[in-house]
Amino acid sequence: MTLKTVLAKSLGFCLLATSGVLAADPVVPDSVQWETGIEYANPDGTHLQLNLARPKAGAGPFPAVLCIHGGGFRAGKRESYDAQCLKLAERGYVAATITYRLAPQQKFPAAVHDTKAAVRWLRANAKAHKINPDKIGVTGGSAGGHLAQFLAVTANVPQFEGTGGNADQSSRVSCVVNVYGPSDFTQSYGKSVDAHEVLPLWFGGNLETARALHIQGSPLYWVTPNAAPTLCIHGTEDKYVAHEQAVWLVDKLKAATVEAELLTLPGAGHGFKGADAEKAEAALLEFFAKHLK
Repeated sequence: MTLKTVLAKSLGFCLLATSGVLAADPVVPDSVQWETGIEYANPDGTHLQLNLARPKAGAGPFPAVLCIHGGGFRAGKRESYDAQCLKLAERGYVAATITYRLAPQQKFPAAVHDTKAAVRWLRANAKAHKINPDKIGVTGGSAGGHLAQFLAVTANVPQFEGTGGNADQSSRVSCVVNVYGPSDFTQSYGKSVDAHEVLPLWFGGNLETARALHIQGSPLYWVTPNAAPTLCIHGTEDKYVAHEQAVWLVDKLKAATVEAELLTLPGAGHGFKGADAEKAEAALLEFFAKHLK
């Protein structure tokens, strides 16, 4: 398998670009205002940027959706969610896709800190971008699904806030659509084709040498009744993140009295196509409409 193939498979789910192929110049609808390269944080001199889409018409404030790309915590680009953001903006959302720090140069919890900073930035700049700060959802695929879910279960946990700016704002999200993101890294080895390569790069060690970090980085262990409503979308034939990871998470959320749903796609793998992609997209839009509108 070539490096190009590995990266394409690991980029994660994007409703309008299920293969993970990046569109160089997305077609911007006339009804959407589109801005790129907006800096939202600058940790350690790393200029982190986002692309943002919002409806041109209407005074707002509009609900917002933060999109987090996949790539095994070591690859991927925010542009893989450009098309999704534009589609969400057509439906009345402000949607942003972000760059975050990657392994192995930046290990856990750097990426977590960055996603928290992005949510805080959206709130701090809500007026300028016509955002309703009380209605911010999040989605992502694969590693992005994990980071999205982590936001949903660790609202205002001080150790994960980082120093990315706007400390006076909350990093809480209203809901999450988690597309085949892992929930328990201690159960990933041996059940994922690349966990043995990916996770040691992100945690700085494997399960034997960095077990505590694997636990700390697993959303499953942070579930409380305060977690945000969650929709997990997962295929039964996923070779990168086992379907059972979503089952465990949804079961634990329900046990904590958190609203949680699991859309299982029989036979689907890591990256949805055709009818599976359509079902996933419809479920995502319905879930966000329910919780953000």
